[in-house]
Amino acid sequence: MSGRDDDTQLIDAFLDALWLDQGASEHTLSAYRHDLQAWCACLTERGLALLEPGGETLPDWLEARRRAGYQLRSNARLLSSLRRFYRWALAQGMCDADPLTEVRLPRVHARLPDTLDEAEVERLLEAPDVETPLGLRDRAMLELLYACGLRVSELVGLRQDSVNLRQGVVRVRGKGDKERLVPMGEEAQRWIERYLRGGRGQLMDDIRQAPLFTGRRDGFMTRQTFWHRIKHYARLAGIDKPLSPHTLRHAFATHLLNHGANLRVVQLLLGHSDLSTTQ
Repeated sequence: MSGRDDDTQLIDAFLDALWLDQGASEHTLSAYRHDLQAWCACLTERGLALLEPGGETLPDWLEARRRAGYQLRSNARLLSSLRRFYRWALAQGMCDADPLTEVRLPRVHARLPDTLDEAEVERLLEAPDVETPLGLRDRAMLELLYACGLRVSELVGLRQDSVNLRQGVVRVRGKGDKERLVPMGEEAQRWIERYLRGGRGQLMDDIRQAPLFTGRRDGFMTRQTFWHRIKHYARLAGIDKPLSPHTLRHAFATHLLNHGANLRVVQLLLGHSDLSTTQ
């Protein structure tokens, strides 16, 4: 029996084990088979076998795939398949050590979120018609969202007493019910003051109610409602980039860093518990 036949039998045994032990789906089994067969073809060209792949074969092959146009995530999935196979083979006593242990594998970086440049942010902030109560409310919300790097859920959950205009800070309750104080900045503070003097009283039947930014019936606005408002103003501003509810939060962090802010300061302002999340 040829080495290629031996490798095929090894792959079949591995897939049978995945199906019997873990109930892997046909789709999953097919993906593993595709990856392992591609690896076997590479090894066969070099006169090598599945259980004896050689130390430099994998890095060389990955580099060749990169030059051929394969995306890093495609290689990452392939590597996951190979690792699982060799761990199984090691557990079965088919090899003395995992041949991939000493191989340095490429790191897959998370895709950076879409963001806006400073000119686009300026156009978005200026899109609401501030001569109307709704437009004034929305301008104040956008200004605060960007100036403080808030999550949309944090913004719509603000109470009237969350804002301290004298000190120029907003008290934010974030994930894990943790509170943080974030400076508003002069521009956002100016719009909040203008909204509190005019727009809020015209939008609420009872201004003693808690929400800083009212939705329907004097209640808190939903995240979905404000997200629709953001998309509406993006269209008015001629912004055709893919947006997300976190777009202004990402822009806040990016622009601060571009202007020389310390990463740990940005971490505190965003309310991240882990610096790696900010990075």
